[in-house]
Amino acid sequence: MLESSLRSPRRGGRALLVVLFVFAALLVVGGASSASSYTIGAPVLASGPSPFASCTVGGIDSDTNTPNTEVEPFVAVNPTNSSNIVGVYQQDRWAGGGAHGLVASSSSTGGTSWAQSFAAFDACSGGTGNDAYDRASDPWVTFDPSGNAYQISLSFSADQTTSAVLASKSTDGGLTWDAPKTLIRDSNPVNFNDKESITADPTRSGNVYAVWDRFAVPGENRSFNSLLHSFAFRGQPVFSRTRDGGATWSTPVPMTNANIATIGNQIAVLPNGNLIDVFFESRGAGVQPSPNQIFEGAMISTDAGLHWSPPISIANFVPVAGCPPEDVCDPDTNQPVRAGTNLPDIAVDPNTGAIYVVWADGRFSGGAKADVVLSKSTDGGKHWTTPIQLDQGSGTSQSFTPAVAVADNGAVGVTFYDFRNNTAAAGLPTDAWLETSQDGGATWAEDRLTPTSFDMEAAPISRGFFLGDYEGLTAIGNDFLAFFSEANSGQSANATDVVSVRATAP
Repeated sequence: MLESSLRSPRRGGRALLVVLFVFAALLVVGGASSASSYTIGAPVLASGPSPFASCTVGGIDSDTNTPNTEVEPFVAVNPTNSSNIVGVYQQDRWAGGGAHGLVASSSSTGGTSWAQSFAAFDACSGGTGNDAYDRASDPWVTFDPSGNAYQISLSFSADQTTSAVLASKSTDGGLTWDAPKTLIRDSNPVNFNDKESITADPTRSGNVYAVWDRFAVPGENRSFNSLLHSFAFRGQPVFSRTRDGGATWSTPVPMTNANIATIGNQIAVLPNGNLIDVFFESRGAGVQPSPNQIFEGAMISTDAGLHWSPPISIANFVPVAGCPPEDVCDPDTNQPVRAGTNLPDIAVDPNTGAIYVVWADGRFSGGAKADVVLSKSTDGGKHWTTPIQLDQGSGTSQSFTPAVAVADNGAVGVTFYDFRNNTAAAGLPTDAWLETSQDGGATWAEDRLTPTSFDMEAAPISRGFFLGDYEGLTAIGNDFLAFFSEANSGQSANATDVVSVRATAP
């Protein structure tokens, strides 16, 4: 939501940094590229005018709102009707975090047209009483095997002293949503909930899982230096589930008691019913036994989330030097681009159970720039391959914000942004790309998703130019559907729009 890249949550202008050790390692670049056989459709506008344009809730201090911006989308397809797709995104982003509300766009035509709806996750979207939060953030959506859709929200007060995780269900393909259920609510200066996700279980009817990070800060009056050396600062992954299709949710419980600070937890379900949770781990603040403490991690559950394995390291994370506070910067101005580089995305092959995880870091450039990387597991997440580099841009172009999906035929798709078409002219031309592999990640082909570049410098500012810490990608049969934000797309008067692009398999 706020500090999901390499920092802890910020409350009312007060930032707490997680101590990170910068290191670099050069690894072998990934498989050779080949010509793609996918047919790339034209971008379709998936967002519309803001339904919250008249809302004035959520202002505080000097924080600014950028109306008619749609950012940080996620998307899912109905397993009972592949023409039914639901994507969710933040509407009207605040610079200090969150938005006026979350909007859901649904399609009954396989992504050729979209209609908007929303759940009452905050005051602007119709929340009342305890649900009249100032802002909402971190949208996520999933479908269960019966075709019900579930979306989740981080809802919070403008001063960030109160935070909650809410979930809402749709039984009509995303056209309407029920009253949100509260999974957790904290109203104190010590705890803050962040970066939640939701996953329906295709192997257990009625089971849906929610996971997020619950930060614990040891007191309001501690000095910044003492916080950095305190073992009391933590970011625990927290888990809740429903077994009755969202009617009730279990009491949230920590997934580990280790001294860690995770962010970006996301659960996937393997064909055998095992759960795997992936995340970025920086451990707790304070002096740690090893400088190699920041890594992409995973935990496994064999009993639908009741118990979890200790954290498993997928790979160390290699930050990009010289680009604070983010790992991506405008190559012309060195202004930060908030890209969620350390946040992993996960997808599972529905046939073989192979697991693919992507993120972006500086390992292939010695920390000079961000590249999209991928690691794979074929034993249920216990062991992982050495990361490979996926992006095929020029040697100096940064690539970031990857998403991964696996099609029914086992094809792997990865989307991301990059700056390969940037020039010395004003502005920062940015493009979205799709990498696909037909052989389990050994070789890759590339397609451009943006017919023309858009200008990243037109994006709203939220700790850097901001389109989202993540973007959406899903498989529809053997096809892929990308669901992502563009700045000044030319398709509307909005500062940013969400578009969908379908890549049709041969």
